[in-house]
Amino acid sequence: MSKYDKLKPDFSKGLLTVILQHYTNKEIRMVGYMNEEAFELTKQEEVAWFYSRSKERLWKKGESSGNVQYVKDMYLDCDQDALLVMVDPAGPTCHTGTDSCFNLDSSFPLKDIEATIQNRAASSDNDSYTNYLLSKGIDKIAKKFGEEAFEVVIGAKNKDKKEVANEAADVLYHLGVLLHHSGVSVSEVESVLANRHKKQNNFKGERKDVQEW
Repeated sequence: MSKYDKLKPDFSKGLLTVILQHYTNKEIRMVGYMNEEAFELTKQEEVAWFYSRSKERLWKKGESSGNVQYVKDMYLDCDQDALLVMVDPAGPTCHTGTDSCFNLDSSFPLKDIEATIQNRAASSDNDSYTNYLLSKGIDKIAKKFGEEAFEVVIGAKNKDKKEVANEAADVLYHLGVLLHHSGVSVSEVESVLANRHKKQNNFKGERKDVQEW
């Protein structure tokens, strides 16, 4: 029994087009194809399997390199003939050694910060700055967050763009630690933002009590 049993691809149209996307930064990693057997293996093992059109065989992504693509979620499109697979890659996805098969600029959003902090916290690494902050508790974490936020203000007052960018990165990291300590996920924050955006769009021009962004 798999949590993906509800997905019913339409294999009557041929092979299923599959897009691999990083589950946190949403980077498109690769495009491949699955037959029904590859899809079933992907469901059961929760790692990405494909069907090679050139070699006419099943293959598991990372079977040679070890860079397995662990499945975090899967979504079928409206016609049930294309599959979006959200993955946590064990390493580069492309056979050339790059993260993506596409020439994409790298990104590192809040969810990647969150994942990094979670990994550090789970490691119990005494040399980790993240674990140092978490061990000191909310007073230390809040103090550091406030200090870094003030550094952004100083950079802005000095009209120093590089300093603002560097200090803003520190602010986001310390915000991530504060959220982790408080048990608040980035998804919860995103949900609040999405709801505010939705309300603003729904009531724009109709109500005066919905704050414009």
